[in-house]
Amino acid sequence: MAGIEHRLEGVTYCGEGHAAQYYQAGAWLDRTVGQALHETARRLPDKLAFVSDERSIRFAELDELTERLGARLLELGLRAMDRAIFQMGTSVETAIALLACYKIGIIPVCAVPQYREVEISQLARQSQPRAYFVDPVVRGFDLAAFARQMMQRHPTLEQLVVANQLDALIAGMPIGRARRVLHQARLGSQDVLSFQLSGGTTGIPKIIPRFHAEYLGHSAGWMRTYGMTTESTLLWSLPIIHNAGQLYSLIPTAAAGMTSVLMPAVDIRRMLELIEQHRCTHALSIGPIAPQLIAYPDVAKHDLSSLQLFATMSRADVLERHIGVPCSNLFGITEGLLMGCGAEAPAFARHHTHGAPATPFDEVRLLHPESEEPVAPGEVGELCFRGPSSLRGYYNAPEANRGAFTSGGFYRSGDMMRAQVSEGRTYYAFEGRLRDNINRGGEKIGCEEVEALVSRHPAVADAKLVAMPDAFYGERGCIFIVPRPTSEAPSVKALAAFLLAQGLAKFKCPERVEVIDAFPVTRVGKLDKPALRLMIAEKLKREAAA
Repeated sequence: MAGIEHRLEGVTYCGEGHAAQYYQAGAWLDRTVGQALHETARRLPDKLAFVSDERSIRFAELDELTERLGARLLELGLRAMDRAIFQMGTSVETAIALLACYKIGIIPVCAVPQYREVEISQLARQSQPRAYFVDPVVRGFDLAAFARQMMQRHPTLEQLVVANQLDALIAGMPIGRARRVLHQARLGSQDVLSFQLSGGTTGIPKIIPRFHAEYLGHSAGWMRTYGMTTESTLLWSLPIIHNAGQLYSLIPTAAAGMTSVLMPAVDIRRMLELIEQHRCTHALSIGPIAPQLIAYPDVAKHDLSSLQLFATMSRADVLERHIGVPCSNLFGITEGLLMGCGAEAPAFARHHTHGAPATPFDEVRLLHPESEEPVAPGEVGELCFRGPSSLRGYYNAPEANRGAFTSGGFYRSGDMMRAQVSEGRTYYAFEGRLRDNINRGGEKIGCEEVEALVSRHPAVADAKLVAMPDAFYGERGCIFIVPRPTSEAPSVKALAAFLLAQGLAKFKCPERVEVIDAFPVTRVGKLDKPALRLMIAEKLKREAAA
């Protein structure tokens, strides 16, 4: 086995015994992502790899362009295990840039274009990146200019790569020279592939190392679960930079030769047109897509006969009735565990649970919170897991790691689940979260971070953020504010302006303000956030009824 060619300080690697077991069982694949893409391009040179409204690319071209870009980045002075912040959207250019980095061992720090000063400064301090990849403009925001400002603040950032400059970089590197340069770039299948980001409660994202062998194996497992093959065509309309985008779209395309149709932004009518046009066999949704699709009145006007499965975070039963295609719920956590089930699974499992892990090596325990005692069958417990793709330690975060695992090495997710048995197999249903964060359409918001910034407002004495139910995003943020004496709490608009000025990403801004005299407390005097969540949920019900 190729093993570890470049060991990075601060990363917790898998032990040799477990690694050998995973390789032997096929849960890990002993190659790098770059090698897998090269093999796919030799086998399927003329097959479409990525398709978008702006551009399409076949495997031979994808392999060559990523070789040339990777070699050019090396000639610019970047080296294996250098980190690079990525703020790029869902596009063919993003796929090219990511795969070029994977070929030479540059580690993308997988941010999103919505991040601003607060988040990027945190990531720069944590990961010490040398490069910065950005789209030029995103929704009217000059992301390239923003990146230059961040580079002035953080001296480790030396090289800026803007998406509209990729062609110029590639043009200066002939393929012959590129392959000679890349021949010297040795990587191991257990080398770090990327840095994904946690959705922690504090708002300071913890860094999750992902590795070539495990990402390839995990993606292959999910292709088997969902019945996806080389002949499949996936519709992907969410961030490809995210863990889910890479495991469900980027890696299966590069390594297995399926085709991914990419959408940079959600547009339900256009999504259904693309499914028709490209005869998509699979579509996966994380975030607000399912509610929008359920609300779309003209589904019958579109030919969805090619679709074999539509997987979503929730409401699979309603979605299946609406679009007439097998649908299933899924669950995923960046720390390593994905759950789901294919079209052939029992309807109960597809509609009323979030599925099961992809491989038998994924061990799941449901434990009583703050203990290592299993809950009784059928009871709700904290999801704890370990397996081939499970986190073994956050990057350079010994304090976070000390409380993140059980004594047996199971990661404590903070998600509450219930085990359900259907036709002899155990599936798991998501029941809520133990930890204090908000999942707004797939984007995680740490409540402590937002509360700290809101509390800086001159009119605010104290503030607590909770999730309020939302039919579109699943959850949105509601901020309960205790105003200072003689002061009036800021409006939603005024508060957002205040938070944006402090560098908070827009999607984290509270979308409702509730004024309160004092926060409810438990019998032992601690803040009772469940009571706040119940208060806003009941108020929303009353407003809807009125």
